[in-house]
Amino acid sequence: MDVLHFVFGVFGNVFALFLFLAPTITFKRIVTKKSTEQFSGIPYVMTLLNCLLSAWYGLPFVSPNNILVSTINGTGAVIETVYVLVFIIYSPKREKLKISGLFAFVITVFAIVALVSLFALHGKGRKLLCGLAATIFSIVMYASPLSIMRTVIKTKSVEFMPFFLSLFVFLCGTSWFIFGLLGRDPFIIVPNGFGCGLGATQLVLYFIYRDRGSKKPTPEESIEMGLSKPNQNNKQLNANGV
Repeated sequence: MDVLHFVFGVFGNVFALFLFLAPTITFKRIVTKKSTEQFSGIPYVMTLLNCLLSAWYGLPFVSPNNILVSTINGTGAVIETVYVLVFIIYSPKREKLKISGLFAFVITVFAIVALVSLFALHGKGRKLLCGLAATIFSIVMYASPLSIMRTVIKTKSVEFMPFFLSLFVFLCGTSWFIFGLLGRDPFIIVPNGFGCGLGATQLVLYFIYRDRGSKKPTPEESIEMGLSKPNQNNKQLNANGV
């Protein structure tokens, strides 16, 4: 059981890393053009919060036997921080202020959860607070593609829902879901069970509508999802962690 637990944790790390690195093409474009164009920075900020909370939850003094949760989400937090900072540098003034404010909010929320859990709570109380916080924002992160799924159904086209990203959402959610089952951890089971189901739904939609799109996706669209507003012909992002 312990070996399987470790194996599925490694799988979860690998698949989550693919998701975290998927936006690099978009950020290369942003740096090259020195503009964020119509891309939205909000998904990156929310993913950063999820990574920070999940990394904290996986630490041994919060929840034992979940160190693999901390390794990938700690890595994800570094990657998402870079994305957010790049977005702040190249975004227009109004968007810069908004994302900077959200970034400060994320750091504040994480600091409050970390400090309260560290100094005011112990044992099960500490695990409960950190687990609930991580679960809520993991579900928020996994739920971010819901709008693009609605667009797929409405337009009968998978133009803005790339197959491989949907596949990795499914594989990542499934790996962590099984990891949570083997470790009997509801704070990992619940959000990743949701992610697994959402990824499966995306794949079903892809196979239903894959031959109905009329426009050939750009290289960025074929890799990434969830970055911007579909009605402005840009991608929509979700990165997933735990």
